This record gives sequence, C-alpha cells and structure tokens, in this order.
Amino acid sequence: MPATRVSTSIDLDAPGRHVGEFRLRWSDNSNPLGHYPIPVTSLKGGAGPVALFIGGTHGDEFEGPAAIMRLAQRLDPADLAGQVILLPALNAPAFAEASRVSPLDGANLNRAFPGDPNGGPTAMIADFVETELLPRADAVVDLHSGGKASFFQPCTLVTHCADRSLYEANLALARAFGLPLIWRLGAQNDDRSVNAAAERQRVPMIATELGGGGGTDPEITDLAETGLLRMLGNMGIVAGETEPRNARIVETASPASSLYATSDGVFDRVAAAGQETKSGALAGRLHHVFEPERPSRDVTFRSDGFILAHTCRGLVRRGELLHLVAQDVT
Repeated sequence: MPATRVSTSIDLDAPGRHVGEFRLRWSDNSNPLGHYPIPVTSLKGGAGPVALFIGGTHGDEFEGPAAIMRLAQRLDPADLAGQVILLPALNAPAFAEASRVSPLDGANLNRAFPGDPNGGPTAMIADFVETELLPRADAVVDLHSGGKASFFQPCTLVTHCADRSLYEANLALARAFGLPLIWRLGAQNDDRSVNAAAERQRVPMIATELGGGGGTDPEITDLAETGLLRMLGNMGIVAGETEPRNARIVETASPASSLYATSDGVFDRVAAAGQETKSGALAGRLHHVFEPERPSRDVTFRSDGFILAHTCRGLVRRGELLHLVAQDVT
C-alpha cells in the first residue's frame, strides 16, 4: 500500500517562499488523466517550530481562507524563526463549488479522517493530512465558520484529550489565539475530524468557528488574521511575544440542549448566537407556510446555556439544527 497518492509540486523542506500545489490524482469524467490541485504556500525562515494553518476543509466557509491569504502575502520568510505552511483551500474541489461536501464523491472531509490512501478523493486528502502534514507540525489551526447554513459566535475549539499534557497544549494555543470564547470538544466530539487526527498524531491543535452565513465578515476575518499572528508570536516564529488571554470555556454537554426543527417550515428566529438563554425561553416560531390552516408553533429552549450557533436558513426541514446550545465548563 502506498504511503500516499497525493504528490506535491514544491519541497516543503526548502527555505524561503514556495508557492505550489498538492496534486490529488483522481480519475473521473471531467478530469480522467490529470489531477485536482490543492494550493499550498510554504514560508520557511531560520530554525524554529512549524505552524500548519488550514482553511477550506469545508468549501463554503470563507473567513479562514481569507485570513490565510492575507498572511501568505504579509509574511516574509526572512523574518521567520521557523516555518508556516498555509493551506487556504484544503478541500479544493469543494471550495471551487462553495460546497460543504466534495463534488467528487459527496463526502465531508471533516468526517473522513483518518482517511485511506487507496480510498476516494476525500479519503485520500484526509490520509495525506494525517500521515504527511500533521507529523511535520508543532502546532495546527483548522479554520472553520458556520458555512452557508449557520452562524457561530467566534470561538476556538480544543479537544479535551485523555492525555492531559496535550490538552493543556491545546488550551495554550487557544489562549494564544486570543478569542474570548473556547468551545471544549468532549464526549460529543467526532473522531473523524482534523482535531481527532491531531490528537492521534499527538500534535497540539485548535480549530475555530468564525461566524458564517456564506460570505466574509470583515471584523471576523480581522479576528482570524490577528489570532494567527498572535499564535505565531507566541510560538516565537515571528518577532514579539504575545501574552495569552483568558477565555470563557463552554462545552456541548448533551445534544438534548440544542434545538432541531421538528417539522418543515419557516423558522422565525428570535434568539441569536452569543446570547445567554434559559429553559423555556423563546427561540423562535415555526410557520407552516404551505399549511396556512395549521397554527404556528413556538420553539422554546430546553435548558439554560449559551447559544454557540444559530441557523442562517429561513426555510428549514425536519431534523435541521436551529440553535446549538452549550454550557459553561467549571
């Protein structure tokens, strides 16, 4: 079995600025004998740690990729004590379609790890990241937002590892990034994500959720760029030491705390991400537009908590997330 079927056009070990692509070889009707390019920039200066910044794991999330592209043009390898590897569109086929899942196989990359070098295109990307890229890194950031469907209160995500030292390293990265909210991934975490892959490789890592809605918010993109630069400063890759910031830590303790549509309809939302809520408080109303004789229904919260995210969709289907609710970690 090959180590990977994904090749690279640049030498990641070479000093200086190198811009190229990872080549995802996948034969289909539109591209039978070529490859799908995944853009990569390597900025390597003097001796020091390696930071891996990933965007576009989901192809409809844009604040992270925008912040990464800003860094690609802002950083000079001559000023770096270490290396920064920038992947603004990891799931490039999905990114090209502004799609959460890949148009090549319909798969969700952040539910595909550890992947398979002989699997489909999404599994091949996941395997390449887990076996070839993560082992190179001393710290990893996977930049997400709510995509077209949702809006998240900006936060960093840390995996609550069984390995206490790795958990503390994850927390340190989140505090260096500097957002005032940390979402701890506990028992509800999915072990098919980049976060889970980093835990298996024992690499300190955070993810983010940075707004969403299908576009780029300038203030949130600024937060992302600033957070990445703060991390690089904290790691000593760029000049200037940045003090970590304390943050509120929340966790989605139970899926039962969040709200999901119980029928199709227009969700007339009242509550928003970033707000506190109480059990019984009004979240919104569900209007049955195609059944006008049917009374609209109040949707109320089931528990006290903090609203991490809300849906951006007006017309919702049964089973869709309306509000993601978390509780404080004490």
